[in-house]
Amino acid sequence: MDPNHSPGMRLYAMIWVALLCIVGVEVFMTYRGFSTVTLLVTLLILAIVEAGVALLYFMHLKYDRPLLLWSFVIAVVFVLLMMNQVWPDAYRMASIRHQ
Repeated sequence: MDPNHSPGMRLYAMIWVALLCIVGVEVFMTYRGFSTVTLLVTLLILAIVEAGVALLYFMHLKYDRPLLLWSFVIAVVFVLLMMNQVWPDAYRMASIRHQ
């Protein structure tokens, strides 16, 4: 795609409808009798797909330089790794009984 030519409203409307369909699938799956692990894994995968599509198209990362996208990916991985350092403390705090 030409960098000077922005995508049309039709593309954004189609992406929005696709995101709504993914949400519909998520809601449908939630009300079905799936096991907890299956539901959790499937909903997380669908949420990651939704977030990726939203970032690529609605935040225009698809049309920017690849370096910007990769710097964003590296920052997200770093934040997730740092959040992982907090979980043991959170579990410890949950087990403390306040008197």
